[in-house]
Amino acid sequence: MASCSQDFPFEIMDVVELLHLRIRRRQANSVYADCPFCGDRRGKMNVNFVKNVWRCNYCGEHGGMLSLYARLNHTTNSDAYREICDALQTGDFFWDNGAERKEQTNSGIPLKAGSAEVGLLQADKQKPKGLQQSPRASAQEIHQTLSMLFDMLSLRPAHREHLCSAKRGLTDEQIEECGFKSTPPHFLCRSLTEKLMKQGCTVQGVPGFYLDEKGNWTVKFNTRTSGILIPAVGVDGLIHGAQILLDVPMKDKDDPPEKSGAKYIWLSSSNKHMGITSGSPVHFVGNPFARTIYVTEGLLKADIAHYLMNRSFVAIAGANNVAQLEPLFALLAQNGTELIVEAHDMDKYSNEMIAKGSSRIYEAARRNGMDCRRLTWNPNHKGIDDWQLALRRMEQQKKEEKEVEKRYLDLPYRKQKFRIYQLEMNGLQTIPFAFKEVRAMRQAGYEQPPASEYRLVLDTEFPCPENLEEKELLRLLKEQYGSLVPQDYRGRPLAPSDVVELYGQDGRSYFYVNTESFEPVRFSPFLARPLQQNT
Repeated sequence: MASCSQDFPFEIMDVVELLHLRIRRRQANSVYADCPFCGDRRGKMNVNFVKNVWRCNYCGEHGGMLSLYARLNHTTNSDAYREICDALQTGDFFWDNGAERKEQTNSGIPLKAGSAEVGLLQADKQKPKGLQQSPRASAQEIHQTLSMLFDMLSLRPAHREHLCSAKRGLTDEQIEECGFKSTPPHFLCRSLTEKLMKQGCTVQGVPGFYLDEKGNWTVKFNTRTSGILIPAVGVDGLIHGAQILLDVPMKDKDDPPEKSGAKYIWLSSSNKHMGITSGSPVHFVGNPFARTIYVTEGLLKADIAHYLMNRSFVAIAGANNVAQLEPLFALLAQNGTELIVEAHDMDKYSNEMIAKGSSRIYEAARRNGMDCRRLTWNPNHKGIDDWQLALRRMEQQKKEEKEVEKRYLDLPYRKQKFRIYQLEMNGLQTIPFAFKEVRAMRQAGYEQPPASEYRLVLDTEFPCPENLEEKELLRLLKEQYGSLVPQDYRGRPLAPSDVVELYGQDGRSYFYVNTESFEPVRFSPFLARPLQQNT
C-alpha cells in the first residue's frame, strides 16, 4: 500500500464523514470534531485536512486517516484502506500476501473498475475548502504588535474587581505587572489595527489579526468573546499570544444544560481570511534559572500561584497540551533547573486524561535530565491557586474557630469517639470518584464506599457539647479537620470521598463526606487498610 496519504484515492474528511464524527467548528486548514476515543463532546479533536492527520487535544490520541478508521473499527490499516475504498467506491485493489496493486488512470488516480470519475469529482466538491492563511510572523514581530495592542487597552472596573476578589486574590500592582486588560468593543477593532500599522507594527501573521471582507486588516474581538485579556509570555520574556477569560462561558447549542461551557479561549484568527492560529504557546512566569519549576494548566492560575508562592511557573493550555514543553525543558535544564513539579488540578486523581497528561510531563522532564515530582494538596481545593488562597485565609479561620469555642464554652461536654477513612492513592493511580461527592461514587458503579480502597488514617476522640446533634457534630469535625489539622494527624484534610465513623456505647454509624453535607452509608471497616504506625 502507498505510504503517502497524497497517493490515496480519498482524504481524511471522507473518513470523518464515513465515521459520522460531529464537527463543532471549522478553521482554515482543519476542523474540530468530537473525539470518538475519549468521548469528549467539546470538539477537542483537530482534523487537519491539508496534512490528513488528526489529534485530540484532550486525550492525546493522534494519527493518520487510516489509523482513525482502523482503531475505531478494531482492524488493521490494510483492512481499513480496503474498507474505506469499498465504502467510497473508489480504487480497484488486488490483495496478495499483504501487497496490493492499483489500476490507475493517466492522471495517477486509482479508480474502481467500472466506476465513473464523476464520483471522485463529487467527493472533491464536498471537501472543506481551506481559507488562505498568513505565514506566522516572527516572534519579535508578534511581541511588538501584541505589546502595543495591550498598551492601547484598559482594564474595566468590573474586571479589576474580579481579579482583586477573594476568588483571584491579586493586588493592583500585580495586575499591572501581569498586564491584564479588557477586550475592546468590536467597533474599535479596525481603528486599533490601523493605529498599530501606522506605528510600524506587523499585523499579518500575528494571531488574532486577519483581512475582513472589504480587504481591511482588523483584529478578532466581538461581544461573544468579551472578557479579560491575558498575555502568554514565554521564557524569553516575549508575548507569544493571548488568552481571553470570557465574561460569559461559551457553550455549543447542543451542549447539555449542566455543562458550564468554555471559560477560556485563545485570541486566534485561524478561521478568518489571512488569519493565523494562536498555536497555544507555553506561558512562563518567574525566574528562568530557578532550580525548581512548577507546571500547571492555565495561564491565570500560574500567575496567581506565582505571586502566592513566590515560585516559578510554566503554564500549558490543556492537560495534554505538552508538546511545546520539550524545547522549554531542554532550555531550563541548560539554565540549571533540577526539579520539575507537576501541579495539575486535584482531579488528576479521578480523570484519566489529566493523569495521562501528568505522566507526559514526567517523561519530558526525565528525557531532559531533570527529576519530576507530583504536588498534592488539600483536596477540598481543586487548583493550586485555590489551595494557596485558602491558606491565606487560615488566620481568619482561626478566629472563627475561637468564636465557635466561645459559643459552647459554658455547656457540659462529652468525648465523642470517631475514625476517618480515606482513599489510598498510589502514584499515578486514578479512582473515578476521588475527592468527589457520593453521586460520582454511584456513577462509578459503587452503591456503598468500597472499604478495600480505603485506609484508616485517624482513630481518636473529639470533645463536644453533651447534647450536640449528630449533624452539628459532623460539621464541627469538618471545621476541625477540613483545613487546620493537628500536627500528628497522618491523613489528608477531610474532603469529599472520605468516610467518617462515629462510634461508642450506642453503636457505630458511617458517613460519606460531600462538599457541604454528610451522606449516611454502609461501610465494612475490617476490609480497610489499617492505621499506619508512626515511624
